[in-house]
Formats: sequence, structure tokens, C-alpha cells
Amino acid sequence: MSKGTGIYFDGTTSARHDVSVELTPETLVILDSRGDDLAEWPYADIEHLSAPKQVLRLGLNGEPALARLEIHDPAFAAEIDDRALTVDRSGATDRRARIRVIALSLVATLSLVVVAVFVVPELAARLAPLVPAGVERRLGEAVDAQVRSMLDTRKLGDRLVCGSLPVEQPGQAALEALIESMERAAALPLPLKVSVVRRTEANAIALPGGHVYVFQGLLDKAESPDELAAVIAHEIGHVVHRDGTRSMLQSAGLSLLFGMLLGDFVGGGAVVLAAGTLIRSSYSREVELAADAFGTRLVGRIGGDAAALGTILRRIDGGRKPGVRIWLDHPDVEDRVRAINVIAPPSSRAPLLDAAQWAALRRICAEP
Repeated sequence: MSKGTGIYFDGTTSARHDVSVELTPETLVILDSRGDDLAEWPYADIEHLSAPKQVLRLGLNGEPALARLEIHDPAFAAEIDDRALTVDRSGATDRRARIRVIALSLVATLSLVVVAVFVVPELAARLAPLVPAGVERRLGEAVDAQVRSMLDTRKLGDRLVCGSLPVEQPGQAALEALIESMERAAALPLPLKVSVVRRTEANAIALPGGHVYVFQGLLDKAESPDELAAVIAHEIGHVVHRDGTRSMLQSAGLSLLFGMLLGDFVGGGAVVLAAGTLIRSSYSREVELAADAFGTRLVGRIGGDAAALGTILRRIDGGRKPGVRIWLDHPDVEDRVRAINVIAPPSSRAPLLDAAQWAALRRICAEP
């Protein structure tokens, strides 16, 4: 028990009392010259009163009488300061509170990082295969408008998508004939929609729910209908494996997960983030190889050249300019080609489209 001296005013008279002060674990005890208790103040009820800098003046919070205690010994005043959190002349309590807030904030931030890095991806991987086809279709529809907006850097509006003009319709018919055969062979649980868009990159992306966007630049790179079909089949593989759904859930996180549960996909920030993820289409090596294998087998199943995917991949990779990313962030092309050739038997079959259909398809994007 720590002891010191002070000057006590009982609040009922103007008399000044020289007193002893004892600091117990829970209270400050004020004693008269005979050692009798004059007052006992719990630390939690003590308040700091205005006083000259060298004096610690204390009162009792909520006490009607104007009792006060003055401590002139700096060392003893500091000890009271440490015990009575409501005094805090040194700022130590405030500093401790700030440290606590900072520590709690760091823990909360770390928890969010752990959730984002470990929990959400694992949860997304487990949920994606369980998403009903109807929900997945609505999920794709929710991001479709945002994807088209991001693709439409030339502000073409409705003219972003090719195939609607009379001069383009034979090409659209050829594309639909190709897709119809692939759709039947793939036995998809939902209808497939494939659109060619006016983009110069040699790329294609698949949205959840079966919407595939083929870039005009990819059509320009393809030298046969089988090569184009192989890339589309690869994207169908992503649809079948629900890679887009899983990627969206991983990137947009909990807000999109809750949107799925509530049937509301209009959470703006989550939709924008999810759409950006689909456009960047950065999948792992294992995911890409699985889509390659699916696409290769699908092209072979409809009577096309199963090795065509490897052929166009090499051409795209060989024509890539330094600093330009074609077929974004996919694994090494030669690794993919080797894997494709293992499962692609040699083929001498006729192309999947005849010469007239292929010529029409290559003209599906008239000048806007």
C-alpha cells in the first residue's frame, strides 16, 4: 500500500485539513491526523479538477458536496495518476487506449486478409459446383452489361457486337451452325451464347451462364474454322468447369456470395470487380490445362482437327509484340501445346465449315 500526504477540503466548511492519503488496490483513502478515515474514494469515481500545473486537484464524481483533495508531491501525484484512469494527467491512459485501438484494428485487418486470402477462395471453390444453373445464368447476366461496357472502349454501343447488319448475317449464321454442333456435343446444362465483338486482341472470354465473347482479333488470327472452334471449345470448358463463377466469387468476395444467397446481383462494386476479373481471365495453370483438354476433346468429338488449339496458340504467341499480353496470363504456350498433342490424334478430316461459310464468318464484323 502506497502512502502520501495532501490537503483535503470536505466541501461543507472552508477548513483546510492536512491529511494522509493511502492508495489501496481499489480506492484512495483519506485519513486525518489521528489516522481516522475521512473519506474513501473509488478510483473509478475520481475526477481531475482544474488546478495549477504543479498541483494535482481531485474531486469525487457525482458527490454533491464540493469535497476536494490536493496533492503537491509530484511522485505521489504520478502514482495516483497511474491508478485512477479518469485522471490521466500524463496521457498514459489515453496512450494505452490508442495502442489498444491500433492493436484491435491490426487484428481486424489481419482477419480480413486471412478471410480474403484463404477463406473466400476455399469457400468459392466449394460453392461454385453447387450453384444451380439458373442462378449461374443470372450471375452471368448481372455482369454482362459491365463486361460489354469495359470492352466498348471505342464507344460503339450496339455496334460492339458483330452479326446484326444484313451484310454480317451470313457470318452470324455460319457461327450459329458451328456453335450448335458444339453445344450438342458438350451436353451443356444451359444454352450457349457466343458473340463476336469488335476488339483487336486475339482473345476470348467466357462468362458464367454460357455467354462467350470472341474478339475480332482472334477471328483474324484463325486460319481455319477448326482453330476458331478450338478456342471457343476451350472457353466452353471454362463454362462447364464453372471457372468463371469460381473466379468471380473469389475476386468479388463476400458481397457477391451474399448476393447469390439473396438473389440480388446488383451490388455495384462487386459487379464491377467481378467483370474486371472475367476480362482479365487469369486462371491457374491447372485450370487452363483442364479447359484445353476439354476443348481438344470437344473439337475431336464434332469431327474437327483436335490439334487445332495448339496450332492457333503457337501462332498467337509467335505474333505477340513485346509488352502486349495475348490470351491474358495463361500458362506457357509450349507446355499447353505438348499437353494438347498428347490427347489430340492426327486428323485429315474436312474443316468444320465449308469454304463459303468460313469466308462469311470471317466477314462477320463489317466496318462500324
